[in-house]
Amino acid sequence: MGDAFLIFIILAIMLLAQSVKSLCDGFRFLEYVRRRRSEPVGDYAPPAAVIIPVTGTSPALEANITAFLAQNYPFYDLVLVVEDEKDAAWEPLRTVVNKAATQSASGPRNVSLVIAGPSHGKGQKVHNLLRGLDRVNADIEVLVFADADVRPAADWLRALVAPLANQEVTVSTGFRWYLPGKSLVSQLRAAWDTSIATLMGEHDSSFPWGGSMAIRTEDFRRLKVRERYWDSTVSDDYCLGKAVRENGGRIRFEPRCLLASHEDSSFAEFMRWTNRQIIITRVYAPHLWRLGLAAHLLYSLTFVFGLITVFSPSIPIWQKLGSATALAAILGLGVAKGRIRTVVAREIFPEEREALYRFGNRYWQLAPLVPWIMLCNFLIAGFARTIEWGHVRYRLKSDREVDILFRQSH
Repeated sequence: MGDAFLIFIILAIMLLAQSVKSLCDGFRFLEYVRRRRSEPVGDYAPPAAVIIPVTGTSPALEANITAFLAQNYPFYDLVLVVEDEKDAAWEPLRTVVNKAATQSASGPRNVSLVIAGPSHGKGQKVHNLLRGLDRVNADIEVLVFADADVRPAADWLRALVAPLANQEVTVSTGFRWYLPGKSLVSQLRAAWDTSIATLMGEHDSSFPWGGSMAIRTEDFRRLKVRERYWDSTVSDDYCLGKAVRENGGRIRFEPRCLLASHEDSSFAEFMRWTNRQIIITRVYAPHLWRLGLAAHLLYSLTFVFGLITVFSPSIPIWQKLGSATALAAILGLGVAKGRIRTVVAREIFPEEREALYRFGNRYWQLAPLVPWIMLCNFLIAGFARTIEWGHVRYRLKSDREVDILFRQSH
């Protein structure tokens, strides 16, 4: 059992170093969020088009789209895209668009509701985006892509576009921020996903998120995103990020564009969703998948060998105490970073004060469970290439080849 203790010490040192760095990154994230939110947004607000692909409906859909119609932005168009009129989102969207047509001059210049038709050889979301691009007017200088399951604040669009005033910035992006609800699954989703959100920051490793990203129209064309990167993919954001990196561009994360999201589901649905995220990562960003797999294997192996030393009767008591102390320190560092997420949520979503008072502590209370769920996701992604997104099942044969296996009728 002495070998188990030696292995544990080596693994624990590595994991402690990783955990300390992760906590420091968490503090840097918090500092960046606070600093950016205290700075003026800026005056850069050229004509923009907001394109939103929509599949299915939810109780919050109309309110979310209404928020996109109420942006404090001088000149923008809104393009909503569905697959066909049988989609459950069609009637709610048509209701919202008809209401917008009778409103005053405030809000978007034009609101379009586009039928994309079914996709072939690419994800339905990407297909919808491409059909939405066909409806963009020639005078639009900035393209903005967003998701319908988030509700932006009135200054979201201005804050997202403003960083593009710097010509060195190619893409400006926000990120979703799941808020924990009453159910354990909702709380797990919040803890799981915000562990990814806090990887963003003021560094070159940030990545665009398809639910809130903006790019100058001239850069979108110059990078040939449509022809070279979105022609046969299910991932709009990973492929846009690849286009930027391969051409020497920069991605700027804008904390003012962290968007609150609520989602509840069964545990099985939650696991399918998390597996889908990591399978897509495995196909479109394999280096990130390898790094994530290594990190979570290190975490799990450290705890396995640590528990062996703690509970083995042949291990001296001082080794047991040392192992238990190291494990507690690792857990404490993870919980501390989870606590940072609680602080971020309460600061940037004051309108959710009551819910975050009740459930905000779940970010750190459930933090010890997240690495084990992540490990399952990363291991499954090592073998699986099939995902379900919306009502379509895809096989991701490569980052440039997609098979549509099944399309469920609406």
